[in-house]
Amino acid sequence: MLTRSRTLLLLSIPFSLTAEANSTFFTDSSASVLLHNYYFDRDYKDSENPALKRELREWAQGVTLDFKSGYTEGPIGFGLDLHSMTGIKLDSSSHRAGTQLLPLDSKGRAEDSYSSFGGIAKLRYEQTKLNAGRMVIYNPVAYSSPGRLLPQTFQGVTLQSEDLQDWTFMGGYLDRIKFRDSSNYENIRVTAQNGRFIDADSSAFTYAGVKYKVSPTFTASYYHATLNDIYRQDYLWLVHDLPLGPGSLKTDFRWVKSGEDGAANGGKVDNDNYGVVFRYSLGGHTFSTGYMALFGDTAQPYMGRSEPSPTVEGAIATDFLNAKEKTWQVRWDYNFAASGIPGLTAMVWHMRGDNIELPERMGGSNRYERESQAQVAYVIQSGPLQGLGFKLRHAWYRNNFTQAATFRDNNDLRFNVLYTWKLW
Repeated sequence: MLTRSRTLLLLSIPFSLTAEANSTFFTDSSASVLLHNYYFDRDYKDSENPALKRELREWAQGVTLDFKSGYTEGPIGFGLDLHSMTGIKLDSSSHRAGTQLLPLDSKGRAEDSYSSFGGIAKLRYEQTKLNAGRMVIYNPVAYSSPGRLLPQTFQGVTLQSEDLQDWTFMGGYLDRIKFRDSSNYENIRVTAQNGRFIDADSSAFTYAGVKYKVSPTFTASYYHATLNDIYRQDYLWLVHDLPLGPGSLKTDFRWVKSGEDGAANGGKVDNDNYGVVFRYSLGGHTFSTGYMALFGDTAQPYMGRSEPSPTVEGAIATDFLNAKEKTWQVRWDYNFAASGIPGLTAMVWHMRGDNIELPERMGGSNRYERESQAQVAYVIQSGPLQGLGFKLRHAWYRNNFTQAATFRDNNDLRFNVLYTWKLW
């Protein structure tokens, strides 16, 4: 739980600076409190095995206090960002725990609360920024999962440069990860669900990337990443917007190639993933359809207990990244601002994966999985509660794997309430 001394320390930082009052370190700073209330209810439909839980259901409150400074004046600017994250149990029990909203004790019961405190020291020269510390990262190869109460954070060093017009260069060295239901930093591992890889950890994760704005409507990105002695990965991402008739068509193409690195402590890695999604927007409507195909002898690897970048946008019960899997999806989004109700949005989505190859104990060859979702969200647009957001999402997941598999048939209901209070 947030301690009084920790809160006072964070709030007092700008006032204890020795810089002059007009320093951009202070004038460009900001502080906010994010309140995240999360209800999670997952009902398993394949619970013939009495050793497996029939349901996961918990309710928790998250509090994130975030301070971001500006940079000191001069050709080289220095800054400091700090954050404090706390999760508080509102409802749980031993037979329903395990949603990853809250950490578990040695008896499998949810902890009453958990918290972490961290931040980054930052340096800027012109449009090049260097960050060192504990941070949230969102890029295609290192992705802080936002799917629970608090996001994952990484420990390491990152660099980003935008000094060349239309170009962005990125790089990073990460050696520790804090899971979304933990207060502790651990070694980075490879995901081993469904028996894909050996559950091995690594000394560090490194990446380098470049993003180029080819034209106002076309962006190309490329990343190379390595989880030391486990896997290496190349990631190509192309996004193109095209006015088409009364609306616009967005094409999103991604290719991910993965192989072993060094000692290959996670076992064999051999995967190529090709995926494309077409989104046509007209008025408040967005219609999407896409296809993704995996080739090679293994699944696509990514960091353990994390999520891959949202190649499959919207999936919450699975990742559709098993060996040989071929998937298609359809989706419809609607923004009710087009009908005079700003802040209200809705979505329905369906995806199915076939031709899956699993280890024999998980089901073997020719397996399938499918997931469907419906979601409605609303953000209050004005008044004293402006910015208060609500999101209700219901998902249905089914497969023909065995009960030894990680992913199990379930109905999943989630309700989120979010509010950001800007302190300054």
